[in-house]
Amino acid sequence: MTPKEIAQVQAYLRNRFSNKKIIIIPRTNKNDSAEVMLDEEFLGVIFRDDEDGDICYQFNMTMLDIDINLD
Repeated sequence: MTPKEIAQVQAYLRNRFSNKKIIIIPRTNKNDSAEVMLDEEFLGVIFRDDEDGDICYQFNMTMLDIDINLD
C-alpha cells in the first residue's frame, strides 16, 4: 500500500468508527498490506486487493478465546 492509500484508508476508518486513535502503519517488506492499530494495541492487518482492476481493502482481525468472555 502506498503512503497515499494508507492515509486514505486511515481517514476512512477514523471517520467510519468516529475514532481518531486508529492508526495504520506500513508493514516491513510487504507492499500489499498494513497494520491497523488502536493507540499502541495491534488490531489486525488490512490487505489491498486489486484483482480484475477493482481495488478493495480487506481487514483481518484475530481474537483469541482467552481474550473473550465466553460465559
